[in-house]
Amino acid sequence: MCGRYSLTTPVDGIRRLFGFQELPNLPPRYNIAPTQAVLAVLRGDGLKDQEAGDSAPRARLLRWGLIPSWAKDPAIASKLINARSETVRDKPSFKKAFQRRRCLLPADGFYEWKTIHGKKQPFRIRFADGEPFAFAGLWERWQAPDGGEIESCSILTAEAAPQIADIHHRMPVILDPGAFDAWLGAPQDDAEALLGPYRGARALEAYPVDRRVNDVRNDDEALIEPVALSEPEEAATPEDPAEPEGARRAGGQLSLF
Repeated sequence: MCGRYSLTTPVDGIRRLFGFQELPNLPPRYNIAPTQAVLAVLRGDGLKDQEAGDSAPRARLLRWGLIPSWAKDPAIASKLINARSETVRDKPSFKKAFQRRRCLLPADGFYEWKTIHGKKQPFRIRFADGEPFAFAGLWERWQAPDGGEIESCSILTAEAAPQIADIHHRMPVILDPGAFDAWLGAPQDDAEALLGPYRGARALEAYPVDRRVNDVRNDDEALIEPVALSEPEEAATPEDPAEPEGARRAGGQLSLF
């Protein structure tokens, strides 16, 4: 799955990669989490504009966690932050978006967790060159009973690439620039062929980061810095009793512009 990611690349670099003309106000984000507004790149406004010949990429902020157009309660979004690529064409929550509304979600790293010495250790995964890339995404527009609208999105996932499979068995679907146009506008069969573990030429790398990334309230540059893995704790012995726990504690939808 993918539950956190980063986008710290300056706006000019993102614009060059994705080709949109807008100049969004995008501060660096080190800990993007579900329900937050995220940058997406769309082609037109879904199938209607594609058929009308509107092929220009557009930058837009979407809420992470897809709300299907038929949903009665937007709270369903918390369960739809990811879409499994193996079943996306058939799942009622995603099949319409896969047909009509695919998008690109810019990122330059994502986080996965691995149990080490009995504790969950976060790792940041990125390309070794440090350059940004695109997740394959889906988006939808949901209309509330009061007439308001929420535009939301989900990230496609697949089996993990061999380089990172020891950290987590799933990963977001990453698209190389040569696949952007096909993902945004090709027929379903062609788009489906792009799904799967990353198979491109760029090298993926992973490194441990501070557990502060677990808290969505933390969003600072220190979160993407490498840290040393902690050593396993030694079991207490009668000659070296464990300190009592009490003693240890004594001291202690948005605008783009």
